[in-house]
Amino acid sequence: MAATDTELLTRSRARDSQAFAQLIDRHKDQMVNYLARLTGCRDRAEDIAQETFVRFYKQLHHYREEGTLSAYLFRIATNLVRTEERRKRRWRLLQPILATSGFASNGHHSPASPQADALATEEHRQVTRALSTLDVIYRAPLVLREIEGLPYQEIAGVLACSEGTVKSRLHRGRQLLKQKLTPYWNGGRPAS
Repeated sequence: MAATDTELLTRSRARDSQAFAQLIDRHKDQMVNYLARLTGCRDRAEDIAQETFVRFYKQLHHYREEGTLSAYLFRIATNLVRTEERRKRRWRLLQPILATSGFASNGHHSPASPQADALATEEHRQVTRALSTLDVIYRAPLVLREIEGLPYQEIAGVLACSEGTVKSRLHRGRQLLKQKLTPYWNGGRPAS
């Protein structure tokens, strides 16, 4: 008779790697299938499923059975997908601000050639360099909003200023960043 999830969890907490491997084997197909439907990509689903089990292993001693283990694993996996999507969305929001023209729209560069890879690396370097030259009063809200995804209220708390000031600094920071990058996007020519 096969061990239950509860029995395997108890053994896993006692550092029984075989028990944890059995848990993975029991839930991996369902997890990968769910993630493949959620993401539309089997390879990505397998990566996220692997990360789900890694996260679960790290939280093993904190897990309290209040339902089924598969529901808990689905929650971890769904949160990982949401986090990845938020990162991608932040990057997509940042792209128009920077007037980029070469990155893949999903925020991850998948070059078709070594030349495309080199161009993407150079673009990233230029954006990073331009961002680092901004005064910190503009750089901090830009990073907190566009890259970290914090809401205006939290940014105001972090920077000890009003939400209006945050919005004003974000607007000015975006303008400055775009101005600094315009020569790069125009092949070295200033904006016309």
